[in-house]
Amino acid sequence: MRSRRADDVKVDWGRSLMPPLAPNPGLRWHQWFTRVETVFGFVLLLVPVLLSTLPANQTAGHRAVTLALAGGAAVWLLLTTVLPHPGVRERPVFAVLTFVGVVGFATALQARESPFFVFMIFAFFAAMRMSPVPVAILGVGITSLLINTVSVGGPVHSLTTSPGVMVTLILVQTAAIGGGGAVFAAVGRQSQERKRMLDQLAAAEAENLGLQRQLLTQAREAGVLDERQRLSQEIHDTLAQGFTGIITQLEAAAQAEADPAEWRRHLGTATELARENLTAARRSVGALRPEPLESATLPEALAEVTRRWGERTGVRADFTATGTAEALHPELEATLLRITQEALSNVAKHAAADRVGLTLSYMSDEVTLDVRDDGVGFDPEAPPPAEGGFGLPGMRRRVERLAGTLHVESEPGGGTAISVNLPAVPAATLPEGTLPGDTDDEGASA
Repeated sequence: MRSRRADDVKVDWGRSLMPPLAPNPGLRWHQWFTRVETVFGFVLLLVPVLLSTLPANQTAGHRAVTLALAGGAAVWLLLTTVLPHPGVRERPVFAVLTFVGVVGFATALQARESPFFVFMIFAFFAAMRMSPVPVAILGVGITSLLINTVSVGGPVHSLTTSPGVMVTLILVQTAAIGGGGAVFAAVGRQSQERKRMLDQLAAAEAENLGLQRQLLTQAREAGVLDERQRLSQEIHDTLAQGFTGIITQLEAAAQAEADPAEWRRHLGTATELARENLTAARRSVGALRPEPLESATLPEALAEVTRRWGERTGVRADFTATGTAEALHPELEATLLRITQEALSNVAKHAAADRVGLTLSYMSDEVTLDVRDDGVGFDPEAPPPAEGGFGLPGMRRRVERLAGTLHVESEPGGGTAISVNLPAVPAATLPEGTLPGDTDDEGASA
């Protein structure tokens, strides 16, 4: 959308030469201008009244007529500029009626007392309230003519009595006031339009944030059942089978009490199975609550995971974080950590790579994790088997349930690149408890 600038002013020929009367709460200058304009006519009327009626050389009758006309002008201002609703005042017919009344009273008063040319100035404002623009400019021209040609006793003896100079003065005055009013009105309307667009953008941003919250919540709830099923399968495949093996070995040992060698063999097998089950249980618990995130930020945790993996495998692994890091919702950080662990595990098992690069990028509304290796690659149509029930399909499910995307690029001999995009939902935006279970249902084989 192209932004509007003050030097790109366009006059709306169907509107008046003044900003709308309805005050805009978002524009302080507009509120101030609207309030000042409402009382400005009374101020311009009061000043010449004081100047014209205070001198003692006036007769009582002359002073009474002047005050009567000034009182009529004040009532007219009250009826046309104070009491009516702004929408009524901006109607073309009502604006013309207001202008005619102001000009009429101002002309009569100025014809009696020359100081009332000050009140005639308000006729310029009334003229610029008329629409369309040509009518407003005509009103400005009429006001300029009257303010320069009406005075006590007949034609004004203005700065000069030369008709040519007088005409020039009126034309210049009309053009200056009319043109200035047009620019002022156009800038005012642009300011209101800019404020309206900013309000719409703010409302859209708030709505998008609400939708993002809702989408993340729905995605998490939709994935809870799948995660429980996965955990159930993992418990069945590891802990339950391990305990079954332990019970079987202990029962066999009980039946072999007469044979010490056989008894020790079954007991030793049961002990080994118990140790394996304990390791599996610890691994499952670690998968549920990512320990690296408990005492470090996400970039620090990923950097440490990458460093340890490189030391363990002997493969060069580099981690880089870009953008301004911020605390994300625990679900997002846990998912990025698990995907990093699984991606590195897949590289160690299948890629035969010499170098791995990981990049975590914080952007305005999303966070991206890129994992690249220079290994043997694979055919995306026939990816490596998902050992442990996770692999690429599991990573994709994790990402999609959080309203994100996962892209995989690879070819035989050309290495592999995995890119994960997730919405950057701040931790403060969705406080703990907003999503069911925080990260308690999270899990994957690391």
